[in-house]
Amino acid sequence: MKKLLVHMRIWLKVFLAFAVAAIIIISIINIFFKPTYSVTLDGEQIGYTNDKAGLQDRINEYIKNGDGEHIAFVQLETLPEYKICLLKKDSETNDDEIFEKVKNLGTTYYKYYAVTESSEEKAYVATKEEAEAIIEGLKEKKSSNKDKLGYIEKYSTDLAELIDSSTAIAKLYVKPVETTKYVNTSTKINTGAKINLGISLARPISGIITSRFGSRSSGTHTGLDIATATGTAIKAAAAGTVTFSGTKGSYGKLIVINHGNGVETYYAHCSALYVSDGAKVSQGQTIAAVGSTGNSTGPHLHLEVRVNGVAQNPQNYVY
Repeated sequence: MKKLLVHMRIWLKVFLAFAVAAIIIISIINIFFKPTYSVTLDGEQIGYTNDKAGLQDRINEYIKNGDGEHIAFVQLETLPEYKICLLKKDSETNDDEIFEKVKNLGTTYYKYYAVTESSEEKAYVATKEEAEAIIEGLKEKKSSNKDKLGYIEKYSTDLAELIDSSTAIAKLYVKPVETTKYVNTSTKINTGAKINLGISLARPISGIITSRFGSRSSGTHTGLDIATATGTAIKAAAAGTVTFSGTKGSYGKLIVINHGNGVETYYAHCSALYVSDGAKVSQGQTIAAVGSTGNSTGPHLHLEVRVNGVAQNPQNYVY
């Protein structure tokens, strides 16, 4: 028992000696050195940092967003590695220098949009919204290439020359080829028997008949004039396809509807036109508004009924 106590005292003294030595060594280290991180990149030491997490967050943010405009991301083949070490207290860290070295090894990818015509890239803009606005703007201007336009998202290491929407619209606009709309305005009329149209006609408007079909002192009248207030809705006399919607000489603003089998109806002197060429209309659908455009002395509808180009008396079918 006595021997055991002696051995314990010896070991306790040895332990205390080591503990004191360790404390002295640690104190000396704390006086002259500081714990820090050695940073290596692709096997090469590039510096030291006291803030490993902060430096790596900064690098991650750069990879995600870059440091300029229109950047999609930055690609890095290798990332820095960190190893804890002791550095003399008067030694300086170099986080900014490390960050710049990492940046220099990155490949920057830019994101932008190409406006295309028949799949060929014609102009470049920064955002999807700008690309859509350009296409919509060209459609509103009825550019002849409006049906060939599109856009694609681009990623590239080279940033294309970007332009604003107004410049792009001016650059891509192609003036539509003007075609002459044909409408038969012959004065050949049928003064004979009523022709079977194969359809029934409804009154386009209600009003006062001010001029009837046929010959008159001022010349041949190919239709029927019905007077009423400006802006009154004009309705299609029967279902059909609009073959003319526009302005035509003495008719002023004119709608022509083809009802098939050579039957057409004309609606002239309108103040407004509500349907376009090629539109399919149903009987009773509002197509225009009463006006006094063209050769007119007051607001009224000039209604014509034609069969194979020959004017018929509208009062054989309506009014």
